[in-house]
Amino acid sequence: MLNVAVRQAFERALDPADVISDPVRCRAYECDGLTGYRVIPDLVLLPRDATQVAAAVRVCAEHGVPFVARGAGTGLSGGAVPVADGVVISLARLKRVLSVDPVDRRAVVEPGVTNLEITAAAAPHGLYYAPDPSSQQVCTIGGNVAENSGGAHCLKYGFTTNHVLSCQVVLPDGSVVTLGSDTGEQAGPDLRGVFLGSEGTLGITTSITVRLLRTPESVRTLLADFPSIAAAGDVVSGIVAAGIVPAAVEMMDTLAIEAAEKAVHAGYTLGVPAALVVELDGPAEECDVQFEQVKEICDRHGCTRLHIAGSPEERAAIWRGRKAAFAAVGRISPDYFVQDGVVPRTRLAEVLDRIAGMGADAGLRVANVFHAGDGNLHPLVLYSAAVGETERAEQLSGKIAELCVELGGSLSGEHGIGTDKACSMPKMFSEDDLEVMRRVRSAFDPNGICNPGKVLPTPRLCGERPGKYRPHPLEESGVIERL
Repeated sequence: MLNVAVRQAFERALDPADVISDPVRCRAYECDGLTGYRVIPDLVLLPRDATQVAAAVRVCAEHGVPFVARGAGTGLSGGAVPVADGVVISLARLKRVLSVDPVDRRAVVEPGVTNLEITAAAAPHGLYYAPDPSSQQVCTIGGNVAENSGGAHCLKYGFTTNHVLSCQVVLPDGSVVTLGSDTGEQAGPDLRGVFLGSEGTLGITTSITVRLLRTPESVRTLLADFPSIAAAGDVVSGIVAAGIVPAAVEMMDTLAIEAAEKAVHAGYTLGVPAALVVELDGPAEECDVQFEQVKEICDRHGCTRLHIAGSPEERAAIWRGRKAAFAAVGRISPDYFVQDGVVPRTRLAEVLDRIAGMGADAGLRVANVFHAGDGNLHPLVLYSAAVGETERAEQLSGKIAELCVELGGSLSGEHGIGTDKACSMPKMFSEDDLEVMRRVRSAFDPNGICNPGKVLPTPRLCGERPGKYRPHPLEESGVIERL
């Protein structure tokens, strides 16, 4: 529990009305989209601008108060779970689009602006913001920066890091710096690249300069059904082998399709083992030629139904089904864990077969919806907490993430490590790798107050505190030595 003096310091830095201490109100901030991890913070701070964010962080630094930055709370790895004796710094009020430059094709926005609002601001100029997480209507750019989010179109256009030129950042000591530049280039180490995807452990971004792209001349979208996951996976490999780089290739299995159809009635075929959403964009002539190639590849691999979007409304309906899938799973299961891992495209069928077997062994269903083009899986482990399945579901979810590493992939594609997968990090990284990460983190945050307990498996030993290495008293006295 923070003492009165500290609370008063926060009230001076902000405004008393913007410092929430009521436990009932604080409970609204106890978790992010991964609701299995919950901690009620001591205080929630609601700064109104970048100056107040910096002032709040300076109070944290002065008094050693741990803090967690929070955007819309849509994260799925427990990255925004609070610290019990710490504060949450909410960026929800920093939601201005500061400028849109159609000549240099960039925009400057505050972290509370939603992903889709950036495109809305750029659209009158014939521009858009390419990264598009499924939650783009509600997730904020600050959270996208923290997690290096991707989305359905990351196969062709890349992730957040490929579209952020610079960030204004409040460091854990309260100082303010700019990482990157208007061109995305910066002399010396790529600190912008270090900060992107650091999951809120290196500081808080208060404004972001993003790259905007010209709206494509043509967009062609199809929805194709297949008799098996393997056949759909072969189509993905065939498209890439043909030298075609689609804007998006998404796959859904039977359970995911069932959930999406119950929620939004997008016109997907119930009962099919797999469906692919393939989208091409670019110059009209190139799109037309490649679209015919994609249709031929689908037919060659046993496509049972091919639906081509004939209008913007039909295209929107196809994407509405795909992007509703996560939330729609609530229609077929009272509870579920959303996992996020990556495997090589060539091992998609293998990993999905292994996941099905693991689910059967655990007595749980697993729905699959994912970015097939880059092998970024999003298995949804379905369970019922009411009948005591939570622990089994959590264990299965963790095993799926570690399976991705076993098959040559990674623990996360875009949702981050957060609290959920920190203990699995040694499955992917050596102790030397992890030590380098700790040192980088300590260079930014030597006192370990910025989103502590996330990403890295800490404490390394029972009772050891995260952050910069601190000699044990016995080591200082010469009784023992560090190996």
